Amino acid sequence: MELPAAVWAPCDFQMSNYWSMDPAVWGPGFPVEHQYATTEIFGSSLRFPRYGSEDLIEKAPEQEFEVDFHEVEVEVKINDYLIRKFEEEAQEFRVDMDMMKMKIHRYPPSLRAFEEWYSVPRMVAMGPYHHAHVLPDQLKKVEKAKHVAAYRCVRESGHSLQEVYSAVVSAAHNARRLYDKQVMRGTGDSDFLPMMFYDACFLVQYMLWCTHGASEMEASLRSFFDFNRKVLRHDLMLLENQLPWLVVETVMRFRPVNLVDFIADWRDYLQDRKVLGQKPVVLDESYEPPHLLGLLRFYIVGKSNTKLHTRAKLDSISVSVSAIELAEIGITLTAAKDTIELIHMGVNKRGILSAELSLAPLSLDDERGSFLLNMAALELCTTSNFLAPEAADEDSAVCSYLLLLSMLVHREEDVHELRTKHLLQGGAGLINKEALGFFTKLQSLPLHGSCYVRVMVEIERYKVSRRLRSKVHAFLYKNKKTIFTVFSVISVLVSILGTLMSLKARSKL
Repeated sequence: MELPAAVWAPCDFQMSNYWSMDPAVWGPGFPVEHQYATTEIFGSSLRFPRYGSEDLIEKAPEQEFEVDFHEVEVEVKINDYLIRKFEEEAQEFRVDMDMMKMKIHRYPPSLRAFEEWYSVPRMVAMGPYHHAHVLPDQLKKVEKAKHVAAYRCVRESGHSLQEVYSAVVSAAHNARRLYDKQVMRGTGDSDFLPMMFYDACFLVQYMLWCTHGASEMEASLRSFFDFNRKVLRHDLMLLENQLPWLVVETVMRFRPVNLVDFIADWRDYLQDRKVLGQKPVVLDESYEPPHLLGLLRFYIVGKSNTKLHTRAKLDSISVSVSAIELAEIGITLTAAKDTIELIHMGVNKRGILSAELSLAPLSLDDERGSFLLNMAALELCTTSNFLAPEAADEDSAVCSYLLLLSMLVHREEDVHELRTKHLLQGGAGLINKEALGFFTKLQSLPLHGSCYVRVMVEIERYKVSRRLRSKVHAFLYKNKKTIFTVFSVISVLVSILGTLMSLKARSKL
């Protein structure tokens, strides 16, 4: 016999539990205060039958099951209520997913192999995530600097404190939903709103210090930025230490920052050698940054100038290749000479037997390594599938760049080879052993960055299209010492033979 619809309960509730439990606590995990209350929603007359599961199983075949239609009606109302709760949560989930690119994300678990250096601020906590992680003395010192920055921001804006603060508060109410909900449950508006005001003013003053506005800055604040320039560069570029751009932009409406100068100051931060005659920064008005890290990543990555993707007719493809393997088939490594944008990577043919893999050069130290890793973390958090049709090459460019570099190094000698090819610049920064450790940990990145896959396809196509020439080059590469020795011996023999012939000719004279 079929049981009536009133007996249905989600999540495979046991029948005995359903008929014996208090209806006020029945429901798939919703908080009690959000479930139905028997006296408030359905009136005090609501009653549920008290059957045990044995009664239902044993008596059902022997006697007719009677249905109280009043109880069925109540059950329908309960089910309707729960369905509405499901729909509300589904809608909230969709909104969260749609806002993924604008959120202030937590550090992704796939990069937890790296130390806290790469994810936790040492001195400056921005936003609600990390105030507890900064040492009390440092925190107090920075909070004083934030108050000074807010005071200078308001004074230099020519507007009243109330006007600036009210505008920030209005933006901060919208920004609240961009942070992790679990963290925000323990952060009230009395803490969050002043935090957004002081932090945004501090960040705007820092951006002014990075540009020509530094000369006009109050001396004590400028000295603070000067003394702490390295730690500020590190802390303000951490993924979890960002402020929603809509809050920062609100302050900049009162105290404008020359974004072109600011971005230009950061765009070549990853290199020691500066490209002369580089094209000036042109702001893309269609781009809406989520925060400062996202803004700088956008212009450091650059725009793709190729649409070649992975749909190649190949029987197989390698997901990784070493620098030695590349050298064997005639592909040499080279640093891009006319661009520093990370997205410009690829294989270019050079002559009959060779080609070159070109990448933007990098000067690697702790701060730059942290900056790169946090840009990669942002890509992992904001793009669900790097190879989805709607995903652009730019969405995974930093991950692809780091993957290619990590693919090329397995020993300290490989790191040295990158230096000889000028892919790694400068003598300062990480030594070869430290650089190898950094690149080795990058193996946790997903092996499907769009640009990375495209480069692997280009390498495979080169091998297939020049199979014979690649074998010839590989033979010459593997046996170059022997070949050099043979040619040296032949050269010596020819020289000796020439000398003997010369002496013989003289003797005849």
